[in-house]
Amino acid sequence: MELKTSMMISAAGLRAQDVRMRVIAENLANANSVAPSPDAEPYRRKIVTFKNVLDKATGVAMVKVGRITTDKSEFTKRYDPGHPGADETGYVRMPNVNGMIEATDMRQAQRTYEANLNSIETARAMMMRTLDILRN
Repeated sequence: MELKTSMMISAAGLRAQDVRMRVIAENLANANSVAPSPDAEPYRRKIVTFKNVLDKATGVAMVKVGRITTDKSEFTKRYDPGHPGADETGYVRMPNVNGMIEATDMRQAQRTYEANLNSIETARAMMMRTLDILRN
């Protein structure tokens, strides 16, 4: 039964990292989305937070997505006086998305996803091996 619980914990980790990777992909996709007018804001980077939730059926704490919030850091500016979103000084506000940070976060999410997947595969192999031993 402990192997089943470990698989459930790893599956919760997979789900959480899946959401994180989708949010990072959204951030990267909108990294160049500028404001359509000087009054409007460009895309704001989103951040995923996690929380531990006690699963009452198993009595084990599992990771879940807590909230998806927006990054309140300042927007960068690019000089482009011909753009419709430019202000009176000719600057266009750009999203607060840094491609290097997103790439690093994506790599970390991928590695965590892979670790959880390996844990599930190992537990499954152990279950199968146990069944093989019991059959003989």
